[in-house]
Amino acid sequence: MVRSAKTKRSSNSSRQVRDPEATKQQILDAAETEFSKHGLSGARIEAIATRAGVTTAMIHYYFENKEGLYKTVLQRPATELHDALQQLNLDTLPPEEALKTMIRAAIAYEAAHPHRGMLWFQEANQNQGKYFKLGNWQETFAHVIKILERGIAERKFRQLDPFLVCIQISGICTLYFNAHENIKHLTPNVDRLSPEMIEKYTQEAINLILAGVRA
Repeated sequence: MVRSAKTKRSSNSSRQVRDPEATKQQILDAAETEFSKHGLSGARIEAIATRAGVTTAMIHYYFENKEGLYKTVLQRPATELHDALQQLNLDTLPPEEALKTMIRAAIAYEAAHPHRGMLWFQEANQNQGKYFKLGNWQETFAHVIKILERGIAERKFRQLDPFLVCIQISGICTLYFNAHENIKHLTPNVDRLSPEMIEKYTQEAINLILAGVRA
């Protein structure tokens, strides 16, 4: 029996091979949204599959199980931010200029991913950071700590605890976005995620941090 052209097209379509990397990114994007809302314990693989437009079997194929997917989701932001900061060649800039550049890059990254902060809230609340420590955030923090240590050595920055100040800088760069759904009610007539307001916030953050660390 000769198959119809329609049947052939259907068969060929079903045999098309997905781009593995693109598919993994689709799954990670969908999982990030689900985990940021519900955390590891509340997220459902079925909901992630539906959002990503894949089968649950495909998720298991790439990530084994929900825990494996969750680990990858938590590792991705740290890896992306670390890579982005590396490309800035901060070591070649004077400490103050390097710190300005880093702050601007960190806030721009948060603005591009404003819901990611909820991942860390859910992780702290549900798992007390059990999976957070797998994200290699030490490497990302090391960029900031190194700038602060250089500034201290060159007497451009005052004597300070680089790790504690790094945490404080991180808070300034992230809280604006992490708490946006609450903060927006304080000024309902202002779009605080508009490009203009984000630029204004960035400049205020730079001014505040530099004023705090200068010698």
